[in-house]
Amino acid sequence: MRLNQNTVLLGKKVVLVPYTSEHVPRYHEWMKSEELRHLTASEPLTLEQEYSMQCSWREDEDKCTFIVLDAAKWQAQPQPPEESCMVGDVNLFLTDLEDPTLGEIEVMIAEPSCRGQGFGTEASLLMMSYGVTKLGLTKFEAKIGQENEPSIRMFQKLHFKQVAVSTVFQEVTLRLAMSEAERQWLLGQTSYMEEKPYKAGLAKPVTATLREQDWNYPLPRPDNCIGDKCTVSSVCSRPS
Repeated sequence: MRLNQNTVLLGKKVVLVPYTSEHVPRYHEWMKSEELRHLTASEPLTLEQEYSMQCSWREDEDKCTFIVLDAAKWQAQPQPPEESCMVGDVNLFLTDLEDPTLGEIEVMIAEPSCRGQGFGTEASLLMMSYGVTKLGLTKFEAKIGQENEPSIRMFQKLHFKQVAVSTVFQEVTLRLAMSEAERQWLLGQTSYMEEKPYKAGLAKPVTATLREQDWNYPLPRPDNCIGDKCTVSSVCSRPS
């Protein structure tokens, strides 16, 4: 989504940054995992296809994607490459043409060592707050595989309620309607969140308090991004 191309969301445990070409190689390595592909209902892609996917998601107005970074690693000195701080991603899909205020949320903590530490919970809260304040969302939906009990419990803790079960797709659908009370609860839970500008190619957002550091980290990239030729796999909510 173009709207978040220059946006960083700073939390306590995680930092959300736009998905850029610099993140693609690590993401591609994650998605070689059969477990992750199963949990996300994704098909294996080549590295070139992953680059095309990244370009497509950056341009599509109905998809908002952030890469989830480990805040402690990201803030370390000397400054590490963002790729080494990556732990997962979080997405909003605005694909209901009849209800533009509904967003389908998914979160994936791909690094096994980073699961169970609250990264997925905070990433979801930050993304929901962004959806409410910047995208005008008033309802959220999560579709999760029936066997993915950790994700189901996480969203239930975030006040989502189960509204449907699909035996065909073996998934449950949970939903949260943002009443005024829920909105105030969400904004209270994320009151510490800071929004900063982001500049691709820098390990940190450009602010008065964070010094710039140019990257010298060349990565392969196809000559052209052909977004309309990407195949975006259907997804269930990813593990937290």
